[in-house]
Amino acid sequence: MTETSALVLFSGGQDSTVCLAWALERYDRVETIGYAYGQRHEIELTQRPSIRTALVGMRPSWQERLGEDHVLELGTLGQISETSLTRDVAFEMTAAGLPNTFVPGRNLLFFTYAAALAYRRGIRTLIGGMCETDFSGYPDCRNATLQTLGKALALGMDAPFAIETPLMWIDKAGTWELAHKLGGGALVQLIVEATHTCYLGDRETQYAWGIGCGTCPACDLRAKGWEEWHKGQT
Repeated sequence: MTETSALVLFSGGQDSTVCLAWALERYDRVETIGYAYGQRHEIELTQRPSIRTALVGMRPSWQERLGEDHVLELGTLGQISETSLTRDVAFEMTAAGLPNTFVPGRNLLFFTYAAALAYRRGIRTLIGGMCETDFSGYPDCRNATLQTLGKALALGMDAPFAIETPLMWIDKAGTWELAHKLGGGALVQLIVEATHTCYLGDRETQYAWGIGCGTCPACDLRAKGWEEWHKGQT
C-alpha cells in the first residue's frame, strides 16, 4: 500500500478539478475516478481527459504524481432516479424540500465504488468536492454524512479509509480563490475554459466564469462565486 496516495472523485467540473490540483500538491500518487450514471450533462465526461492533460502540464511535480484514470458505468442509478439530472424535466423544488437535482444515494454510491477500487489499488484516501457552505441542500454533501460513511467503509473493508473534502467549509468564491492559490491564473483559466458544471450540458455559450447555459442552478452558483471572488480582488 502507498501511504501517500489518493483517489479523487473527478467529474470534470470546477470543484473536482480544484480538488485534483489540491491532491496533486499533497500526495505522491493521485488517481482519478469518474462515473457515467445517465446524467443529462454527460458531456462532463468528455472534458476529463483534456483537463488532466492540462493540469500535469502546469507543474513537473504534478505530472510525476498523476496516475491512472478510471470511469465506471453506473447506469442503473440513472434508471432509478426521477431527477432533473437524469430526466429532461424542469429544475424545481420537490415536496421533500430538496431541489429535484438531488440524485438520492449518488455520493454514497460514488464513494463506495471508489473505496472498492481504491482497496485493490492500494489507496486509502478518497477525495471529493462536496461542500456544505453553498451546497444545494443535498444531504449526501454534508460533512457528517461523509465522515460517517468513511467510518463505515473502513469497518466494512477492514482498512483505514479516510474521506477528505477540501471544499467542505468554503463557498464558491473561496473555491475560485483556492484554484488561484494552487495554480495561479493558468488554473483559473483552465477551469473557465475546460471544466463543465452546467446541468443542461451547454458547451456553446461562453461567460467570464466558464461555459454553460447561464441559467441552471449550477451555472448560477458558479457565476455568483466568480463575481464575489472578483470583487475581492479589487
